[in-house]
Amino acid sequence: MAGISAAMVKELRELTGAGMMDCKAALGETGGDLEAAVDWLRKKGLSKAAKKSGRTAAEGLIALATARDGDAAKAVLVEVNSETDFVARNELFQKMVADIAKAALETDGDVASVRAAPYPGAGESVEKHVAGMVGQIGENMTLRRAAMLSVPEGAIGAYVHGQVADGAGKIGVLVALKSAGDKAKLEALGKQLAMHVAAARPLSGRIEDLDPAVVAREKDVLAEQARASGKPEAIIEKMVEGRLRKFYEESVLLEQIFVVDGETKVAKVIENAAKNVGAPIEFAGFARLELGEGVDKTADED
Repeated sequence: MAGISAAMVKELRELTGAGMMDCKAALGETGGDLEAAVDWLRKKGLSKAAKKSGRTAAEGLIALATARDGDAAKAVLVEVNSETDFVARNELFQKMVADIAKAALETDGDVASVRAAPYPGAGESVEKHVAGMVGQIGENMTLRRAAMLSVPEGAIGAYVHGQVADGAGKIGVLVALKSAGDKAKLEALGKQLAMHVAAARPLSGRIEDLDPAVVAREKDVLAEQARASGKPEAIIEKMVEGRLRKFYEESVLLEQIFVVDGETKVAKVIENAAKNVGAPIEFAGFARLELGEGVDKTADED
């Protein structure tokens, strides 16, 4: 078990809910590969985790900014990390994150473009301004991610969860809807859908947009689980197909059940809203940023 630290076992337990000894065994069998260890536990029926969940291992804020130009709409999310939550409650830091989100609206949404963008009223780039704020506040900070959505005609629904300042919090979501209908009603629908995305954590908007590697991995796990039943391969194939449909219903936005009413598929919610909006509505995409998601947690424990 050399090279398998207590911190790794703890993280795997948090991800899967499996017992400590099972987590140790999984990490040993997979050479310490956390993602492979999750799959190993699932194949053994020791975990129900479908995917590695995001680890909130960084502090800071997610901020959003929106803009409209006639029928066109655009919105952006930025994630700015700090070392402590204390700094995230600092008004100087909050203003900086909000200003970065505004600056990002004038870019293509790529994080490198946002870093190079002019910081509002400062006569320097966003990147240089953040570096200067590190010295002023006394803590390391970085612009880590950005996401942008736009539609030529329609609306962008936006929602911030765990809000600590206007338009800034722990989770930010954008949902883009194309439609010639009432823009205010579209935005209201988009916000409801964004709240759903914040809670339901879909992996993609449509089934065809799912990462093929994610689907292949899921099929592999489901097949191993099905083979444990001892049934013939032909039956196993049907079992996998059925369970894969369930995976889609849990992981794909348009296939999910809308959390607001608990019974209608999101795709149907959008279709039904066309009458209220006054025109057909096309789902055009979503973006979801959760603070610290995907950042490896550092630990001193062995």
